[in-house]
Amino acid sequence: MKIKKGDKVQVIAGAYKGTVAEVIKVLPKQNKVIVEGVNVVKKHMKPTQVNPDGGIIEKEAPIHVSNVMAYDEKAKKASRVGFEIKEDKKGNKVKVRVYKKTGAEVK
Repeated sequence: MKIKKGDKVQVIAGAYKGTVAEVIKVLPKQNKVIVEGVNVVKKHMKPTQVNPDGGIIEKEAPIHVSNVMAYDEKAKKASRVGFEIKEDKKGNKVKVRVYKKTGAEVK
């Protein structure tokens, strides 16, 4: 999976299409991600010792990773992500993620 926690992504399909937000959590076994403010659902909570009132809470539900694309802040566009082998300051080879459109490194 080329999307990681903390990445800025753009939703490319569904009701939230066009939304740009940050990835909160990645679920690699299910091929899903949880994106901030996207796919918000209401969950009915029973009263517990931690939450004595119970009630209805709103939380983000996972969406499939194919419905999001990495968002390049500089180009202001969504882009696919690839990998390149680069050398760091010490001369070690490092595998880094790069945007396919601009070639810039993913932060």
